[in-house]
Amino acid sequence: MEIVDVKPGDPRLATELLPVLRELRPHLTGELFGQVYEEGHAQGLRFTAAYTDEGVCAGVAGWRVIVNTSTLRQLYVDDLVTSAAVRSGGVGRALLAHLEGCARALGCHELALDSGTHRTDAHRFYLRERMSIAAFHFRKPLD
Repeated sequence: MEIVDVKPGDPRLATELLPVLRELRPHLTGELFGQVYEEGHAQGLRFTAAYTDEGVCAGVAGWRVIVNTSTLRQLYVDDLVTSAAVRSGGVGRALLAHLEGCARALGCHELALDSGTHRTDAHRFYLRERMSIAAFHFRKPLD
């Protein structure tokens, strides 16, 4: 398995990462994904992909470093998805381990992510990976 960072403008974003990312974020179109990454990159958003030995994108992580008063410096994972075709094959574990290494190298105190309440399989995975449930995430949609 090869894990690579993919920069804005890289054609693999639309052709290889987006199909996997859409398994988690089905609302994303190619155009919308490009807009989000362009604006988000200026705010620290990065995408990392895991490729099989055959060169197929099998997992995607969107992440950024956030500095705030509660955690000081954390690597926050916006998106973490493994293609359903290879799920439970170690791709998610490899991506999470890679991100943990990035977090340590970037001087972060923690690695954090939010997960939808309906994603019970993902929760089991995160708990197996020694992550804890540390907070509730509240939101209010704005019209």
